[in-house]
Amino acid sequence: MTFDDEWAALKSDARDRQSALMSLNTAGAQPSAPASGTDRDLVVHRDELGAVGNEAFRVHGELRKRADMAGAGADKAGAGTTARAAAELQGRNFSAGGELYTTLEVWTSQVKTVLQMFAHISNHLDYSKKSHANDEVEIAATLRGRDGSAVPVSELQKYVK
Repeated sequence: MTFDDEWAALKSDARDRQSALMSLNTAGAQPSAPASGTDRDLVVHRDELGAVGNEAFRVHGELRKRADMAGAGADKAGAGTTARAAAELQGRNFSAGGELYTTLEVWTSQVKTVLQMFAHISNHLDYSKKSHANDEVEIAATLRGRDGSAVPVSELQKYVK
């Protein structure tokens, strides 16, 4: 089988397995235009955002507690057991001491990066929920009928169609 044949078969298999829940190139079926097959409206429910944000916050907390290799078993000076072991090995002229320090630095850097990612997800979703709720309140407060009453959503739908 040539590369092109194999690549075509892999693409076909991937297309067949593509989930309706995960589609990066379209937003789904568009009810107003049946022939197009795409819907450009993005719908995200607040409950979904809250669940993702809460999970990101929970994972951030757990990772912060459990992945702190540098601070684990810290002494009065604040040096963790891994750093003290590396210092002891280096003090006895073992090259593994320097390698252990390097491993500790790389691990700590990568854990901090992952922690920042989870914090960003959690904070962004919290901000998005609050911002959306504030937008909804502002829109409801500013959209008034001629008599001063709030314009119902059903009335607004008439203008959009």
